[in-house]
Amino acid sequence: MALMRLPASALGQDEHVVLHLRRHPRVLTVPVLGLLVVVAGLVAYGTVHRPTWPALATYAVLLAALAALLWWVVRPVLRWWTSTFTVTNLRVITRHGILSRSGHDVPLNRISNVEYHQSVLDRLLGSGTLVFETVAGDPLVLEDIPHAEWAHVTITEILFGAPPVAGGARPE
Repeated sequence: MALMRLPASALGQDEHVVLHLRRHPRVLTVPVLGLLVVVAGLVAYGTVHRPTWPALATYAVLLAALAALLWWVVRPVLRWWTSTFTVTNLRVITRHGILSRSGHDVPLNRISNVEYHQSVLDRLLGSGTLVFETVAGDPLVLEDIPHAEWAHVTITEILFGAPPVAGGARPE
C-alpha cells in the first residue's frame, strides 16, 4: 500500500521531501477490533435469526451494523490514511482531514529543538512521539510516529548536522 504523497505542487522551488510518514498502524487496532465485533454480531444474529421474525428486524440489524462499521472502522481508517507528516529540507508539513483538509507548516529555521518520547509500548512497536520546539514557543507534537528514533536522528541531521539524503534509508 503506497503512502499518499504530498503533491509536487505543494513543494517550493529547490525543496525536496526527506521524510513522509503517517501515524503508526497500531492506531488501527481499535478499528480492527470494531470490525471483528460487528462481524461477530452479524454472525451471531445469523445463527439465531428465525424466518418467522419480521424483515424489519433484519433491516434494523443490518442498518446498525453498517452504522457501526462506518463509525468504528471506516472513519478511523480514513482519518489515519489522510493524516500525513512530511519533512522537507525546508519545513515540517502536517496535513489531515477526510472531506475538508487542514494543515500546519513550520519552517525548519524556526525549530529550535527536536525531541522524541517513547513509552515501553512505543519501544516494543517501534513508534513514538516527536516534539518540535519552535522559537515562537508553540511546540508541534507528532504522536505515534513509526521509527521515531530514526526520524528524530534524520531531522536532527537536517537541522544541525550533515545534509540529508532525500528519502533516506528507513530501518526495517
